[in-house]
Amino acid sequence: MPEQKRRNVKRGRFRVAVIGGGQVGRVLGKLLVAGGHEVGCVISRTSASARSAGRFIGCRNTGTSLSLIPSDVNLLFLAVPHAAVEPVASDLARLDHIRFGTLGACHMSGMLSAEALAPLARRGARTFSFHPLQTFPRDFHPRKIIGSIRGIYYGVDGTAESLKIAGRLARTLGGSTVEIPPEMRRLYHAACVVASNHLTAMLFVLDEMFRIIRPDAGAGFLEVFRPIIDATLGNVERASPADALSGPVARGGVETVRGHLEAIRKFDQQVLEYFIAMTNETLRLAAVKGSVNEEQKEAMRSMLRTFEVPLKESM
Repeated sequence: MPEQKRRNVKRGRFRVAVIGGGQVGRVLGKLLVAGGHEVGCVISRTSASARSAGRFIGCRNTGTSLSLIPSDVNLLFLAVPHAAVEPVASDLARLDHIRFGTLGACHMSGMLSAEALAPLARRGARTFSFHPLQTFPRDFHPRKIIGSIRGIYYGVDGTAESLKIAGRLARTLGGSTVEIPPEMRRLYHAACVVASNHLTAMLFVLDEMFRIIRPDAGAGFLEVFRPIIDATLGNVERASPADALSGPVARGGVETVRGHLEAIRKFDQQVLEYFIAMTNETLRLAAVKGSVNEEQKEAMRSMLRTFEVPLKESM
């Protein structure tokens, strides 16, 4: 392939085919257009989804057929669920009108490596994974998500040539890339779940506990607890999780934690299993910090086990 043609996707404007009309395709497509690039088509599972995404992005060429992809696109953007990536890549590779030799192709899955796009790579496309490390709640309008996208990281893998395209794409979107070893993609995705979903679950527990403590409180739980949450994040950012750890577990305060568990068992028993699990993790962090010795760790674990036994018996 002549070098001049290969530069089409590596320099100048992206001309993108967005495949997938969900939140990720809509938000990133909109940002690309805002950055002076072009979305040549929006393809989705249903016509309604494609039209809705197209209206948001600013693209009139929408539908359900891959044949709608213009022949001069230089980037295929697969914003489809994990399970659909490989079948869609296979279908794309069978298209005759696409100039694969001048094409970049990426998927947005955190679970899958660039290997999921192997059919496109065999046709000459430069393929890479490009997972936005951010949350895209389905219940939010995409307008409310756009503001949280600037400055994020994208988990990528692929060939050296493909990763150059990934880097330029990330910079276009106001972000950066972090390269993930292909064999670590599932672990990386699990880490993303910890960062977002588990944090959301923790805040749900906090909300529930505060509603029990103050059912008539005018202030919401986040208004009350936001300062300590923000300070904790700031402390971790300035130092490390171990350095930032404080509280009764870090001090080996067995009786204090016993009092917590007794109160939880009395007023909010369904949180008990969560609190025991998180106390064990906090104890592991305290050991890393070096603030508890072996005797203190065993005393804490022994006390926790006394609450675990009746919990299991009640299930």
